[in-house]
Amino acid sequence: MSGTRDAENKIRVMPADPEAAAVLKGWAAQEDALLDVAGLDLTGADLSGADLANGLLTETVLRKANLSSCDLYRAHLEAAVLAEANLSSAGLVKAVLDEASLTGANLDGADLGSAELWGVDASGASLRGTRLHGAALLETKLYGADLSHAMVQETSFKVFLDDRSVVEGLTGTVFGPARVAGTEGVRELGGGDLELWLNERGARVEVLTP
Repeated sequence: MSGTRDAENKIRVMPADPEAAAVLKGWAAQEDALLDVAGLDLTGADLSGADLANGLLTETVLRKANLSSCDLYRAHLEAAVLAEANLSSAGLVKAVLDEASLTGANLDGADLGSAELWGVDASGASLRGTRLHGAALLETKLYGADLSHAMVQETSFKVFLDDRSVVEGLTGTVFGPARVAGTEGVRELGGGDLELWLNERGARVEVLTP
């Protein structure tokens, strides 16, 4: 029975995929085991609050999964599908999310300190109050994303933005340049031009010179 209780404590809702469910049950039954679900389909799973630090979730499908308040410190999420996933209040410090899909995901209040987000598509994602200190957002799509009151500090902000991107209350320091899509096409903005674009929309950001 103890294994069943452990699984219930770590996994609130199992994924429909039998292989993924079996791997999760085996992981949950072991104390302090490293999660390895690379390439598996965990669509709709609820792992909220679980300790997934250093976990291997490369190319894992986590569409609409609940990972709120999870500890994903140094987790490998390269090319993971996190579309519409709930990552609110999750700890993603030093996590690697290169080429992951975060379209429509909820990252409100999450901590992405020093996280790597190269080639990530976070279009339509919510990052309200998200901490991005020292994170590397490189070639990251933030079309229509909400960064209200997010916090940045020496954050690499080489991102794609558009007029639907919300930056009101975004505070701190970033390195550009960013590319902004508008009616006149895509413009690359760096230095004072990027600072002006952001701050005219309610941000309080300083763009640093590399």
